[in-house]
Amino acid sequence: MNLAAILRRHRWVVLLSVLLLAPVLVASTHAPVRVETQEAQPGYSVRDLEWTDAGRGRAVPVKLFWPDAARSGKVPLVVFSHGIGSARDGYTYLGHYWARHGIASIHVQHVGSDRALWQGNPLTLVSRFQQAAGEAEAVARVRDQRFALDQLLAGEWGTHVDRARIVAAGHSYGANTTLMSAGARVVRDGKAIDLRDPRFSAAIVISAPPFYGDDDFRPILSGITIPTLHVTTADDIIRIPGFGSGVDDRLKVFDAIGGAHKVLAVYRHGTHNVFTDHRYFDSREVSEQVKQATEALSLAFIDTAYGRSTAELARWQSGHRALLARYDAR
Repeated sequence: MNLAAILRRHRWVVLLSVLLLAPVLVASTHAPVRVETQEAQPGYSVRDLEWTDAGRGRAVPVKLFWPDAARSGKVPLVVFSHGIGSARDGYTYLGHYWARHGIASIHVQHVGSDRALWQGNPLTLVSRFQQAAGEAEAVARVRDQRFALDQLLAGEWGTHVDRARIVAAGHSYGANTTLMSAGARVVRDGKAIDLRDPRFSAAIVISAPPFYGDDDFRPILSGITIPTLHVTTADDIIRIPGFGSGVDDRLKVFDAIGGAHKVLAVYRHGTHNVFTDHRYFDSREVSEQVKQATEALSLAFIDTAYGRSTAELARWQSGHRALLARYDAR
C-alpha cells in the first residue's frame, strides 16, 4: 500500500486534530514485559506495560485493562489505537467500562505519532506531525497493533482470551490504523500491501478520516467484511485553510465498507475530540452524554457481532434517540 499517496492530504486532517490536544510528556522504556504501574479496581486491574519489538527496534508501550472474569473463563479482547498526538492513556474511560463488563482491552501507544511529538522546537511542530502522518508511521502503527496482540496472546494472559472474539478499535488516526488491520487495501503503481490481521473479527471505528488518493473508497474498503461499528458526530468537523473534513467523510467510509453487518451512529453534538478522555471544546453535559452512549453502544455492538440478538442494539437506539442525528444498522 502506497500510503504516501493516501495520506498526502489526510496528514492535514490528523494534524489539526492533534493541535486540539494538550501536550503531555510520556516515557517509553525497554521490555521484556515489565509492569511499571498496577492499579486494582473492583472487578478488574489496570497495568502499564513497557514492551519493545526487537525486530523493529521500536518501543510499544501499552495499557492493559484486565477483568477478573478471566480467572474463570475466556474473555473478549479489544486492541485500541489512539489518535495522533495522544497516548495509551488517552481513552481510559473505554478501558474501564469494558473491563467492568468482562472485556479485556489493550491500549497501544504508537511512539512515532504519540504525545512525544509535542516535545522539541515549536517551530518544527508542524513538520513533526506531517512526518508522523506519513507512509512509514502509518504502516508502523499497524505493526504496533499486531505486535501488541502477539505479545499478549503468547503470554499467560493469552490463555484467558477468547480468540474468536478479538476486536480492533481506534479513534481518528487510530481508526485508520484499525481499518488497515481490518483489511483496507490500496494498489499503487501495480503494487498492493495488504496489512489485514485475520485475528480481528470485528472493528470499532471512531471518527475515521477518509483514505485520500482515491475519490472512490470502495476499492479500498470493500474488502473489509468483518462486522464494523462507526461512531461520529454531526459536529465532527476539521477545518484548516484550503481543506476541510467533516462528517460526510465519515459517512463515505461507512458506505464503502463491504461487511454484511455494519452499524453507524451519528450524535447530534460533540467535536472531533469529544471521544478522548479530556474535554476541550465540548460542554460537560455533551462530553458525558457522548462518552456514556459510546460505551454502551460498543458493548451492544460487541455482543451482536458475536452472535447475540440484535435486540441490544435496538434497545440502545431507542434509549438514545434524542442524542442521535442518524442511526443505521445493516
